[in-house]
Amino acid sequence: MPEKPEHTDDLGSDERTHPAARGLLARLTLGEGGEVAGTLYGTVIVMATLTDAYATERHPAKLAVIVVSTALIIWVAHLHAHGVANSIVEGRRLTGGDLKRVAREELGILLAAAPPAIALVLGAAGVVDETVAVWVALGIGLITLAAEGLRYARLEHLGLVAALVVISLNLTLGVTIVALKVAFDH
Repeated sequence: MPEKPEHTDDLGSDERTHPAARGLLARLTLGEGGEVAGTLYGTVIVMATLTDAYATERHPAKLAVIVVSTALIIWVAHLHAHGVANSIVEGRRLTGGDLKRVAREELGILLAAAPPAIALVLGAAGVVDETVAVWVALGIGLITLAAEGLRYARLEHLGLVAALVVISLNLTLGVTIVALKVAFDH
């Protein structure tokens, strides 16, 4: 009988199976450490941007450009704001290493835009229907929000009810954004 793995990551996967690939995928999609805040924030920004832009623009390629450029602008604004705040708090000019740390912590904002943008590009390329691409992009956001809620619940060793509350809170934010999309669509 095989031994049970001694350690699993916060997604419940056995670390002995392709840890580098799984770790990179988890980091790129869900963030790690301080990046989680950027991932959550970026996901909400992407969903809100897509919903807002969809009110006036229907072409998936243009929507992808809007989503990615908005994420980039928000990321730069966060770098600036955190850089200035950290400099004031520490009473010194930040070093290049300080800025790299802040950039890494906020990288989730940019990375959150990648999967929805890919879905939109697939719609623009005709691989999937354009409307389906928009819904898939929003669905990716909802899945990300649910996964982050699950990660938090597992980390905190929450019971089923508490875990469902946390996941529901994250999803409520996303569903509210999707509801806005539906409202603007009619």
